[in-house]
Amino acid sequence: MTLLNGDLLRTSTEEAGEDMIYDQPRFMPAGDRYVLIEFGNEMNLDLNFLAQGLATAAANAEIGGVIETAPCFASLLVHYEPTQIGYDDVVREFLQLSAALGSSEDIELESRLFYLPALYLDPWTKACVDDYCAKIAKKAPDAELVVQENGLDNVEHLVRLHSSSEYWVASLGFWPGLPFLMALDPRARLTAPKYNPPRTNTPKGAIGLGGAANSIYPVATPGGYQIFARTPVPIWDPTGRQEVFEGSLCLFRPGDRIKFVPVTRDEYDACEAALNDGRYSYTVVEYQKFGVRNYKKWVSKLDKKTGAAA
Repeated sequence: MTLLNGDLLRTSTEEAGEDMIYDQPRFMPAGDRYVLIEFGNEMNLDLNFLAQGLATAAANAEIGGVIETAPCFASLLVHYEPTQIGYDDVVREFLQLSAALGSSEDIELESRLFYLPALYLDPWTKACVDDYCAKIAKKAPDAELVVQENGLDNVEHLVRLHSSSEYWVASLGFWPGLPFLMALDPRARLTAPKYNPPRTNTPKGAIGLGGAANSIYPVATPGGYQIFARTPVPIWDPTGRQEVFEGSLCLFRPGDRIKFVPVTRDEYDACEAALNDGRYSYTVVEYQKFGVRNYKKWVSKLDKKTGAAA
């Protein structure tokens, strides 16, 4: 739906309860200095590309009064200064930018590729789950639960499958630097329910799955994702000591990709020691172009009947 001067305009395809990509973006006020723009109510790369493409277009347009934008899976949050630009003008500006974008298949974004070491079935996430079961609620161990929910053979199958795909950074939040990730290989897409009630603590660097979204916890924090791996590599740096974080506290940006590289406990400890000594070097491929059109061509060639990529 589009809001202009208080009027509510509904799209022709609006049907409550159905997954869809909207005919046109829906604009909604989100407080006195934010606008929420929704492109649909499903989780797919097309919608995230629209959100990120519009964010890039807005940055290039340098609209007076627009402070920043924050893309998410299927939406974009616009932060503006109401003394410089009004709500209706923000809507008009972003409607025009959105119309000029065209199809998501025509959008190309700069995309860095990060290789992150990951110790799967690690002792820290296991201890966290055991503590939750002892103090809060009984549940199946997280890795086993993901196996059950997705019809996998065993936890080793989970490790092979999860580490076989690159992951698309769709957005950042709810904590500084925390990435919400989509598996780019459709054969590696997994789902799992979130904790209910959530945990009171999660190890820093824990890798987990909630719904269809993967994530990495940048610090020790409460959480609700099913956790089954851990990376020793910091993904946010408030100290400014790490060169890879130059210009940002956060390692990732929306549009980046992540590949988890399984490591042994000895390799994990070696990475941690190198980090502590200042010898660790992040493995990053800069810069590449990523486009939905080429991605869809690749997906169309996959033989999904063969099952997982791993």
